[in-house]
Amino acid sequence: MTGLIVLLLMLVFIAREVLPLLTDPQVTLSTLLMPQVGRDGKPAQWLWQPLSLVPKVSLVPLVVGSLKVASVAMVLASPVGVAAAIFSSEFAPRRLRELLKPMIELLAGIPSVVLGFFASATLASALHAVFAWPYRLNATVAGVAMALAIVPIVFTVTEDALRAVPSSYREASFALGATRWATAWRIVLPAAGPGVLGALVLAFGRAIGETMIVLMASGNAPMVTPSLTDSTRTLSATIAAEMGEVVAGTTHASMLYLLGIVLFVLNLVLNGTVGSWARERVQRHRGRFA
Repeated sequence: MTGLIVLLLMLVFIAREVLPLLTDPQVTLSTLLMPQVGRDGKPAQWLWQPLSLVPKVSLVPLVVGSLKVASVAMVLASPVGVAAAIFSSEFAPRRLRELLKPMIELLAGIPSVVLGFFASATLASALHAVFAWPYRLNATVAGVAMALAIVPIVFTVTEDALRAVPSSYREASFALGATRWATAWRIVLPAAGPGVLGALVLAFGRAIGETMIVLMASGNAPMVTPSLTDSTRTLSATIAAEMGEVVAGTTHASMLYLLGIVLFVLNLVLNGTVGSWARERVQRHRGRFA
């Protein structure tokens, strides 16, 4: 109850800061979502330049940047986290499991600023030397560092979901002649599917909202390109980079609060939509085996 009250108060405060945008002629749906002309003779682009003489405040490059970095992180972290959880739950001996689980969960205790520094100082240089990308700091570098931060989330929640599957499922599968691998892949993993999905949703929410890693390793260039090796900028990194120097009461300040609302809505829609689907899957699954 206390958390709900705090959340409501926070939303009221943010809404109060965003309300001036409703009467601001420089901020419309067109300027927020459509390409704008930055210079004479240049084609229209999605731009984030809130301090120019004619402010450009498109949300598109920031949303695209957030999704690019989060997608790279999920593509790398999801198979690693799920595979490690399957191995720990179904195959590893007890002593190895007791050693493996704390080691992976220890990654969650590493501060994100440390991962960001590692990505910008070491990882970016190593990848740039190997692949010769046009930008040293880019969405892929930030996504790789982000994957290190969300692997513990995927592993921990998935491993708990796998171990919560009743042992009778495994015993029935073994009795029918299935191998340990076939049992883990065809019986245990589908039964724990809603829990695995929940782990991925939590990890994606963490990746969308992460700040320091993307602030230090993404290049902070708000560009809308399909390439994952171009520099990019995310919603959270923009708030962190600009909030400290913004002038209160200006359009720029209100726009940063609007970015916070957009970030909140992205997580809310993701968790609400996928969470509802996962609950339905759980109910159907329980009904099938009741």
